[in-house]
Amino acid sequence: MDHEVMLEVQGLTTTFQSNHQSFHAVDGISFQIRRGETLGVVGESGCGKSVTSLSIMGLIKHPGKVSHGQIKFKGTNLLSMSNKQLRQIRGNQISMIFQEPMTSLNPVYTIGNQIGEALSVHTKMNKKQIRERTIELLQMVGIPRMEEIIKAHPHQLSGGMRQRVMIAMAMACKPELLIADEPTTALDVTIQAQILELMRELQQANGMSMMLISHDLGVVSEVCDRVIVMYAGRIVEQGPVRDILDRPQHPYTRGLLASLPKHAKGERRLHFIPGQVPPPSQWGKGCRFAGRCASVMERCHHEIPPLIDNGAPNQAACWLIEKGGDSLDAQRNEIGIS
Repeated sequence: MDHEVMLEVQGLTTTFQSNHQSFHAVDGISFQIRRGETLGVVGESGCGKSVTSLSIMGLIKHPGKVSHGQIKFKGTNLLSMSNKQLRQIRGNQISMIFQEPMTSLNPVYTIGNQIGEALSVHTKMNKKQIRERTIELLQMVGIPRMEEIIKAHPHQLSGGMRQRVMIAMAMACKPELLIADEPTTALDVTIQAQILELMRELQQANGMSMMLISHDLGVVSEVCDRVIVMYAGRIVEQGPVRDILDRPQHPYTRGLLASLPKHAKGERRLHFIPGQVPPPSQWGKGCRFAGRCASVMERCHHEIPPLIDNGAPNQAACWLIEKGGDSLDAQRNEIGIS
């Protein structure tokens, strides 16, 4: 893996206006993605994962806006670019696979037209070359009968085929950074494995960096090098994937892991995290996980913990870490994580 930083997000805050009030859907997060690296972004729905990706792509629309921070791609701040400059990068050097292919693909245009659009905008190919490249891309993502598929409309394809088309579109211009937002959520397990393997192969073949957004820690463990865990708009833990999975520091991360079926083997009931992610109107002054945390302390309600490094490769925003290893180990034992 190259050490060049492809994407650097510094203090990103994305604000939305609602009923004459504003709230931060993403609140001061920072992270990096290096060349050839895969960064996983995990958390429940409502934690700010998709808003983060849309902020990077410059796709936040009114009543939302990026209100603070920097998003640097190869050293250049994307937020300082004009719309015209950003369009030259979006879909070309940075591409995105959206969460739901049926709503992301235009129902009235053929598959060939939709893949070819990126090529016509970002390259100097003629119609014949665009058609040849489109067929090549469909073949690359494992779609049979390419000549038929380029004439088909999205509704004529299965969910797995539509997702492969989305990957082909994203890879059309050989991007240096690919953002994949829940790319396998709507697919059955067999197709999920095929899509993930395909993405991994394309990444290795092109030396591409990737940001994989998912609520599924099983998927993240298979694909990612590093992970950031988000909760209520903030990063609560970050570090190498193996350290996050084998020795999680934050109670939220431990709760997510304990909810996986493999951690409940031999037990009659699965673990779960009580409650749900609070809406921004209910975010208190302190740790936003405090209302669902089994180890909450008085301090948690009044002070937001920073990301703390206690000597482990992963950092976590939790006051328990300041109390030392005994407190952490006690909670791990309580929910069955060694």
